[in-house]
Amino acid sequence: MTVNARPYSTDTLREHVARLPRTPLAHLPTPLEFVPRFTRSVGGPQIHIKRDDCTGLAFGGNKARHNEFLLAEALRRGADIFVWGAGVQSNNCRQTAACCAKAGLDCHLVLSRGKPGPVEVQGNLLLDHILGASYEIVDEKIGDALYQRIAERAEQFRKAGRKVFFWENEVVKPLAAVSYILCLVEILEQSSREGWTPSAIYVSSAGSTGSGLAIAGKALGVKFPIRSICPIQWEWDTLEDMTQVANQTAELIGIDTRVTPEDLSISFDYIAPGYGKASPAGLEAISLLARTEGILLEPT
Repeated sequence: MTVNARPYSTDTLREHVARLPRTPLAHLPTPLEFVPRFTRSVGGPQIHIKRDDCTGLAFGGNKARHNEFLLAEALRRGADIFVWGAGVQSNNCRQTAACCAKAGLDCHLVLSRGKPGPVEVQGNLLLDHILGASYEIVDEKIGDALYQRIAERAEQFRKAGRKVFFWENEVVKPLAAVSYILCLVEILEQSSREGWTPSAIYVSSAGSTGSGLAIAGKALGVKFPIRSICPIQWEWDTLEDMTQVANQTAELIGIDTRVTPEDLSISFDYIAPGYGKASPAGLEAISLLARTEGILLEPT
């Protein structure tokens, strides 16, 4: 396995990423905001938040970043419909529906019910509807079973004559991770202009977001840890998968950096009581940030 003999610069990484097709969707760079009252409330250290809720696409969110690369790839392939999926209240699906609306593509969502009983058209599901996406509610859990259901639906659209772009892990994950290389570049450039360097970066991820940050950190030679706080326990080996995605991403943009599992830091300590379910501690954290800084989070 080869690794870069010396770190890349942020400018060089940008140049490598720029070789890929990209459709502008997000308001970038998003602010890197110091939160002083929140910092004092938890007794320090100084905490800054990368405000990816300010990306501007359908109420914002970090998935606007990866949709810039996914949409560009779909358009390159001549797609006329996205077939996507996740949980009923998925932020990912909401922003995917928005990017399809902006590009004039159809969007069909395969949404995991998550729990028995009827599903109310509210929250992100209501936004999916307003954005013009069609959708179906299924019982398959998020993971391999849902991905298989998405692939089956994509094949049905294809047989009906549609040009489909759908959730294929080997295509989607590395492309999505590319956008988080740029996210770390933004963080380093913004903090440098303000005269400080991060001591650590924490991100909610068990996939492409953390993979992109990890390969970027290795390529740039950063000395601080980048810690992925996993919001879900997959049925596969998360650390192995994220390592593979990080290295596929490096190959995709043509850099010689590679990571090993030892280069990644992940934690499953904050999932209980389950994916997307609020815990008392989580609700306390949401309330504390809201009441000290006016910033709203959600349970994941």
